[in-house]
Amino acid sequence: MQTLQGQFPSPVGRPHPWHAVIHGSDKPRYVAIADVIADDMRNGRLAPGARLPAQRVLAEALEVDFTTVARGYQEAQRRGLIESRVGAGTFVRDAAVAIPCAPEPLPTAETAASATQPPVRSTARCSADLSMNLPPDIEDSELLARMRSGLAEVGQDLVDLLRYQEFGGAEQDRQAGVDWLALRGLPVRVERLLVCAGTHSALHAVLGALAKPGDRICAEALTYPGLRGLAAQLGLEVVGLPMDGDGILPDAFAEVCRTRPPKALYCNPTLQNPTTITLSAERRQALVDIARRHGVAIVEDDAYGALPAGGPVPMAALAPDIVFHIAGVAKILGAGLRIAYLVVPEARHVWQLSAFLRATTVMASPLTVALATRWMGDGTAQAILAAIRAESALRQTIARGILPGPALRSKPEAFHYWLPLPAGWSRSSFAATLRGAKLGIVVSDAFSVNSPAPEAVRLCLGGCDRDGTRGALEMIAHTLSRPPELASVFL
Repeated sequence: MQTLQGQFPSPVGRPHPWHAVIHGSDKPRYVAIADVIADDMRNGRLAPGARLPAQRVLAEALEVDFTTVARGYQEAQRRGLIESRVGAGTFVRDAAVAIPCAPEPLPTAETAASATQPPVRSTARCSADLSMNLPPDIEDSELLARMRSGLAEVGQDLVDLLRYQEFGGAEQDRQAGVDWLALRGLPVRVERLLVCAGTHSALHAVLGALAKPGDRICAEALTYPGLRGLAAQLGLEVVGLPMDGDGILPDAFAEVCRTRPPKALYCNPTLQNPTTITLSAERRQALVDIARRHGVAIVEDDAYGALPAGGPVPMAALAPDIVFHIAGVAKILGAGLRIAYLVVPEARHVWQLSAFLRATTVMASPLTVALATRWMGDGTAQAILAAIRAESALRQTIARGILPGPALRSKPEAFHYWLPLPAGWSRSSFAATLRGAKLGIVVSDAFSVNSPAPEAVRLCLGGCDRDGTRGALEMIAHTLSRPPELASVFL
């Protein structure tokens, strides 16, 4: 029998001891910690709302490794036993909303009658997934209320919004996109803008219109995985262009154009995914000049372009005659909206792309388009963007205080990081080690156009709440502080 003791304040602020007794078993200690939390909730020693000690504090008090406690908390959160609250800590949840830790049994004759009752929906959130590149959730109650109010107002026209709509977006929705892009310094005429069902839809249509199977396109040597997937689906060859700290090397692009001109140059010029590099104004102009000289179209995926306040103007503002500009809202308002504004060089391209878009996605969801239009018109979208900027900057500060500084590459406005691994670590062994701790990351192979891929990983800080993100980063830092051969010992 092993006795673990810690101390934390009760819901009313008076300190009281928590005695966790773990009986000898073959279970890993992190599982045992989650089990004892569950047991003490059942027997009343842990009341709903009780605040648990910080992971590092408990690890020191119990004289166990930090990662053991971190994994124990993550397992307890996965079961729905505890929850993290931004800026407050980790708390015991109400047992009524706990998530079962095993699949639900198949219904029997005795349970069939109750099967029609709606299940309780849990609000438990992830605690250690840094793989999905999402903006941080909005936590401000006033802003959330404002967002819900806009949704309610849009719902007044529900019947009309459930019908097929004008292809490419109704006039007011395209005008909302024009006004939104004007804030980025990109003047656009409404007849050159299409409202699409997300960036993938727009990118698929543009690539399909510009190139045919067997053609080549250029992209960053480390590029957005979605581009690689779409190119493979369309039968296109992707040529990876080398980069430095300022992005694509113009000389490398020029050399490809001289030898065998590609049909297009794809780039993600601001807070590039995965490296977070932002092309300078000079680098943008150099690439535009080369593309224009060789008759190469540019596909500008400006997914993160609105995040930096006062950032470089889009490439489409420098070369509206050759740039197809895609401004998705997934990274600046919310991925669930599934909206992107596609700006084309000439009005004739609208008709060229229409057939492709109709055949693949028909139209963007009128409900979410109407919501985005309303938010942009009443200032809610700008408030959401400001909140995402502020939270991203805060998480950057947290990360800089935890992760090894010299290797870390990011920008203050970004919510993803590019982390080159220290000597001794391979990307596969690092990912496998963290996977054993139920922590998700993305290795460089997903982004690499050329071989071999660098020993690096991408970390995303928006998919979890702040405490979950902090715990995951502490686990990563702890992992990197040990030689790889010791990974199996402490994880």
